[in-house]
Amino acid sequence: MKILHTSDWHLGRSFHGHSTAPQLRQVLGALPALIAEHGVDVVAVAGDVFDHAAPAAELYEALARAIRGIREAGAVVVMISGNHDNAARLGFQSEWAAMGGVHVITRGSAFREPLTLTDAHGAVDFYGVPFLEPMLQRELYPGERLREHRTLLARVMGEVDRLVAERGNRSVVLSHCFAVNEATARDAALENSDLVWDLTAGGLDLVPAGIFGGVDYAALGHLHGRGTLAPNVRYSGAPLHYSFSEADKPRGAWLVELDGGGLARVDWLQLPVPRPLVRIRGTIDELLSASGLAKHEGSWVEATLTDCVRPIDAMRRLKERFPHCARIEFAPIGGAEGPRRSYASRVAGRGDDEVIGEFLAHVRSGEGPDDAERELLAEVLAEVREGGAR
Repeated sequence: MKILHTSDWHLGRSFHGHSTAPQLRQVLGALPALIAEHGVDVVAVAGDVFDHAAPAAELYEALARAIRGIREAGAVVVMISGNHDNAARLGFQSEWAAMGGVHVITRGSAFREPLTLTDAHGAVDFYGVPFLEPMLQRELYPGERLREHRTLLARVMGEVDRLVAERGNRSVVLSHCFAVNEATARDAALENSDLVWDLTAGGLDLVPAGIFGGVDYAALGHLHGRGTLAPNVRYSGAPLHYSFSEADKPRGAWLVELDGGGLARVDWLQLPVPRPLVRIRGTIDELLSASGLAKHEGSWVEATLTDCVRPIDAMRRLKERFPHCARIEFAPIGGAEGPRRSYASRVAGRGDDEVIGEFLAHVRSGEGPDDAERELLAEVLAEVREGGAR
């Protein structure tokens, strides 16, 4: 059996105020060709299908179009809800959808009744574990105080392991969580600091990847970057770049192959990148004139400006060359060094002319008044003092 593992479509997400719908349509539209080329039997979508709990009507149409393409290419769909999804909305009419080969799993207890699909080697059980909010899933284990995502998910996977042993079939789990190898949990938290994760009263609710060790393959969703926690435990990441920090990370899906004995191989399949992300750096004049940046004129651009003085109307000027410039950072070169000081400490014991000069240097990255400005300031301050004396 061949399974295409994808996740975190985030239909409806914007990118710095710009709709990602056209790009996502193009990427999801590439799935049917991959399915046909590689003989994919099942497409597993590991949560965060939508970006909002109340998607607009056109987003349901976009989802229907994507699923239609997958089914027409010959693959079954197995999908779970993530923390961005409204489970009730996503799962509406799931019973009828299953009759058409689209299995949408949103109930917290659904893992107790795995979906069984077959291939030439026999049965494969799919255990759908949608995002589980402990406060909303108390009925799973009445009387037990499972307040953290990791403890609840560990309890669930313990039950899944028992089912796997009892049923004797090959097994695939879809889970939406923030899983890490315990030895590198701290590093993972720092590395993924700009991604979507769960926050609890105690901080980051990390799930030990070892809880998925008893299944043939765990298709994880929630993090937007590709990741391999173990040969059988992987994140596919999002199909689009949703942050400039992801600019260098590949976009695609895992092609997972099961043979009669379980996991046989896993390969990475690239997905198209409709509009690349790029970070450029320099003064505004350098960025507007450099011939080497012409290749980025169609990309999403994050520009870091190094001008000593903040350029006027910088975004408009940059967009004349880079129409998809989405973000500007300001990091002047040669600015004032040393620790930040309070305003009171900067002006203490100074005269008015010195205070104004200090202010200009502060807002102009160390560039104080020139001779003409000093002369003008002296005239203005003299008039102010003269007026006050009257």
